[in-house]
Parts: sequence; C-alpha cells; structure tokens
Amino acid sequence: MHNQDIRVPPRRTAATLQRDAFHAHELLGSPDGLSRWLRAPVRESWQRSLRHRTDPDKAVPQLVFTGSELADYRNAHPLAVIMPVIRQLLVRPGTDSGLLVAVGDELGRLLWVDGDDELRRRAEDMLFIPGTDWSEHSIGTSAPGTALASGRSVQISGAEHFSRQVHSWSCTAVPVRDPDTGTLIGVVDITGREQAVAAHTLALVEATVAAAETQLRVERLQNAGRTRRRRLQFPGQSPRSARPLLLRPDSLQILGRDQAQVIVGGRTAALSIRHAELLTLLALHPEGLTADELLVMVYPESASVSTVRAEMLRLRNLLGKHSEGAPGPHLVPQSRPYRLPHELVIDARQVLGYLEQGAYQLALGLYRGPVLPRSEAPAITALRSEVSMVLREAMLSDAGSDSLLAYLALPEARNDVEAWALALRLLPLRSPRRTAVVAHLERLERELG
Repeated sequence: MHNQDIRVPPRRTAATLQRDAFHAHELLGSPDGLSRWLRAPVRESWQRSLRHRTDPDKAVPQLVFTGSELADYRNAHPLAVIMPVIRQLLVRPGTDSGLLVAVGDELGRLLWVDGDDELRRRAEDMLFIPGTDWSEHSIGTSAPGTALASGRSVQISGAEHFSRQVHSWSCTAVPVRDPDTGTLIGVVDITGREQAVAAHTLALVEATVAAAETQLRVERLQNAGRTRRRRLQFPGQSPRSARPLLLRPDSLQILGRDQAQVIVGGRTAALSIRHAELLTLLALHPEGLTADELLVMVYPESASVSTVRAEMLRLRNLLGKHSEGAPGPHLVPQSRPYRLPHELVIDARQVLGYLEQGAYQLALGLYRGPVLPRSEAPAITALRSEVSMVLREAMLSDAGSDSLLAYLALPEARNDVEAWALALRLLPLRSPRRTAVVAHLERLERELG
C-alpha cells in the first residue's frame, strides 16, 4: 500500500495544489510558510533544499559528465543491466504520449533521458539531460532527487519544485534498490505535464522498477551459471564470445565492525583487522601504494617493509581463494606498486558522499558505527575521525529533527550534550519525543556534572 503523502492528494484539485505551492514560495522564510501550504514529503524536501540553496531562482542543475566520460560511466553502472526493461515498459509506450523517462544513479546524476522528442528538446532548456546532477543538493526539490533523499517513491507537481525554472513540469520518481543488499543504486523518473503525476503513472513506474530489480537478480544468477559452465568447458581461459559480466561493484564494509567484510562477485568474506586496513588503503588509493607507504600508513609501531610484504602476500592468497569460481573479475592486488585491479566501494566513503549530497537519511542508514573501531593504524584512525566528524557536523549544522534523533540513537552520540540540546530546540513544543530528550539531558547532567 502506498503512503498517501507520496501522491498528489486526490482530494485537492491540481489548481489548489499549485495555488498552495505558490503561496509557500511567496512566504519562503516565514515561520509557517512551509508547514501550512506544502504536503509533508514536499515540506521536508524544501527544508533540506534550503540548507543547500536559499534562493530558488539560483537552484540550477550542474553538468557532471559529458561525452565519453558519461558513456563509460553508465556502461559500467549496474543500472545498465536493467535498461532493456525500462525501455520496453516505459520508454516505448511513452514515446508519443508527451512524457520523458529518466534514469539516474544513486547520487541523482541523470544517465539516460528518453521519450518524446519535442519534450526532450524543451527539457534541455532546464538542463534535464544525461550527465546533469538532479539531486536535492544541486537543484532542490525534484522527483529524482527527493526520491533518493527520502528513499521512497514521490510525485512532485509544478510549483512544488523548489527551483522556479521547473514550475511548468511535473514528475514521478521511484528509487531502485540492489536486490541483494537493499542499497539504493539509482532512480527511475517520469517527467512531463499533469499526466506525469497521475495515480496510474506512479503504479506503472513502481511496477517497472520491481520488474527491473527482478531482472537484475536474474542476470546475476545467469552470469554466475555461465561462469561456472565456462570454467568446466574452457579450463584456464574464457571463450571470445563470452558476454561481459555486468555486476554491482565489489564492496568493503568497515563501519562499526571489528571484522571487516569484503564482497567479491556476490560472495562475502571476513577479514582480519590488518587485512582490512591494507585493503581499505588500496581502495582509497587506486593509483597504488608502495610497501614503504603502506608501512607508514598501517603500522603505528616499529615494523619493517618485509612485514608489509608478508601481510600483502597473505591478503593476495586470501582474495585469490575467495575469488575462485565467483562471477566477474577477481580482486587480487597487483604489485609494484600494490594496487587493486578495479574499483572497490567502501561503505565509509559512501557515507561521506551521501553527507556531501545532503542525503542524511541515506548516510545514517548506511552508518553502522566508527571505521574499524579497534584499528590503531594511523591512516585508518584519520579516516575514522574524518567520517565521525563530518557526520556530527552535518547533523549539528544542517539536519532536521528526524535525522538528528536518528543520529542520537548511535552509541557514539550518547554523551553528546550539544547534539541532545539541539534536538530539544528543534522539536516542536508539543512533540511527544521531547520527554525522552529531556530525560536524557537530565541524566547526562547528573552523570557528567
């Protein structure tokens, strides 16, 4: 069942909805300008947008990718696997219906924009084109950016857009999640006139995304099966006609874990602290690191280069065994200098990326605690401090009450008097959540003096 707030409310006419949204623009900055006139998901999005862009007239999307850089990025993105489904279910039926279909990555950057030719030309005037950033951080409230920031389906109609240059458009967007991990990997959007926010449009896009996520899972299972068959039929080599494997990036989870986890080709393996430290640094430095550089970054006590080389040999052997039979390329580090053969996504860097984009709920959803809490490696200690500090500063300077309360639920925020006091100031006087905040502050006063 859909949350009523994500749709254009059926009891409010389109004219009333637009009138109220225009009132909100006129009263922007006044205490009740947002709460009185905007639907809850739109109001929350405007509040986030105001933290990044105070002037709706200056909120314009930024061009991020062009030419071959765009082509290379989207061809390597997991969303490329589901594009045939998107084209069959959304693009082809909507070509002559005055609608655009856009697909963006997890940071709100549009990778594909297809549909009505005339509408595409008109959309270029507002830079609704592949390669542009349509996150809330860039453009303010829009269906693609708001769906990613909230993690929910959303419909944005006309003047509900934060940027005034988008007021003649309406859109429906649904986030796309990795079927194995639940992580957001992108967004599918329908943009056009009133038809773009019809109730059946939302149902259609949600059904398409569900089919696309299923296709992604099927593709992975088929790729895994093809890989196993190729290993039986062509030991030691791959046939030239083998289809390239389009899987999600390999990942490394180091947040809130004494034992890190690395995922390669869908397989998970636990790592010792030392191996997690080495693998993290190699992922953070794709250009590679020498043994001497790793020695300084990893070992707080006196050690020798031979110690680094011995640990790297053990790590290479571990990753080699873990990659046997797994679909996709292996992750065994190369040498001279030590470097990874392809990208390894680190959850800590994902959190920093979400915070930079203002997607605080996504950052908090991914943040499980400090980076490798027991590690004493100098470079890991610095990364741990960076992530914790950036998260705290974002919560204290930009976050709304919901995000701040989610942050306060973390063990590291238990004794943060400043953050708890800020939560008390942000909560409405009649909020039932104030009681728990006041009680916690009183307890901190007793315990900490």
